[in-house]
Amino acid sequence: MQKRRLGRSTLEVSAIGLGCMGLSHGYGQPVEKQHGIALIRAAADRGVTFFDTAEVYGPWTNEELVGEALAPVRDQVVIATKFGFNIDPATRKQLPGLNSRPEHIKAVADACLKRLRTDRIDLFYQHRVDPQVPIEDVAGAVRDLIREGKVGHFGLSEAGAQTLRRAHAVQPVTALQSEYSLWWREPETAVMPTLEELGIGFVPFSPLGRGFLTGAMGENTTFDSTDFRHAVPRFSPEAIKANQALVDLIGQLADRKGVTRAQLALAWVLARKPWIVPIPGTTKVHRLEENIAAADAELGAGDLREIDEALSQVKVQGDRYSAQMQKLVDR
Repeated sequence: MQKRRLGRSTLEVSAIGLGCMGLSHGYGQPVEKQHGIALIRAAADRGVTFFDTAEVYGPWTNEELVGEALAPVRDQVVIATKFGFNIDPATRKQLPGLNSRPEHIKAVADACLKRLRTDRIDLFYQHRVDPQVPIEDVAGAVRDLIREGKVGHFGLSEAGAQTLRRAHAVQPVTALQSEYSLWWREPETAVMPTLEELGIGFVPFSPLGRGFLTGAMGENTTFDSTDFRHAVPRFSPEAIKANQALVDLIGQLADRKGVTRAQLALAWVLARKPWIVPIPGTTKVHRLEENIAAADAELGAGDLREIDEALSQVKVQGDRYSAQMQKLVDR
């Protein structure tokens, strides 16, 4: 597996990471524990060194799963997790609202260390920007944790350019994690130029469009009530039907390159900048292997121009988040 450095930091990781959320949270019923452990260890065996989780995934169960799975190879991998929500310790339920108060961040860090079975968090993200807490206070709290040796690097998720600048001035930001893919390119306008200027790495989540770009869905696809896509406008039957044109286009381009749709989508993300590391998720080993192989599917400047020209002819339908989730995105 090729390696990449996140921005101008010292943090080097595999060119493709593993987003672990879907093993426990967000996409229907969680997988059986031993299946999840086996999948994560299969990724490590195949050269993946970058694993992404968060306290709210489950909540807590995903961190526990990742910690147990990676314990035998802890010093060979990079673990990223996130803070920023309230969770009821009695019920393990996520509570409404955000919480990035400095004292809460530090308490979450200590709890994460225990769940992850480790003495340090390699990359600690603020999961969503908290409008009630100045980002300078958040950065300062993580700076304290870095000085204590509990955290290696500071990250932000779904943060806008100005928030990045303010945080970076207090504690250098190693990585921004936000959605980015062939069907969501908004980060290119303001965020990515800021990342390049400041030397911050980019970790795109949902680089496969939450599964849609693989061609695995159709207008008759339905989602369980435990799958958050059932409330996302982009996954309504009407939007899926309208957006099939994009999947068809990706399929044509992939066939010409001799790769799958998923591999083309990941190769495109990787080709945008050398400091980008996507973190596709999966519950299946054969999909894991397919995703990993995308690191070898090179796209040249001509390929990228052809893809850009083709994409300009397709208008994606539907918002990427529900109205409630959209309120948590920083601008």
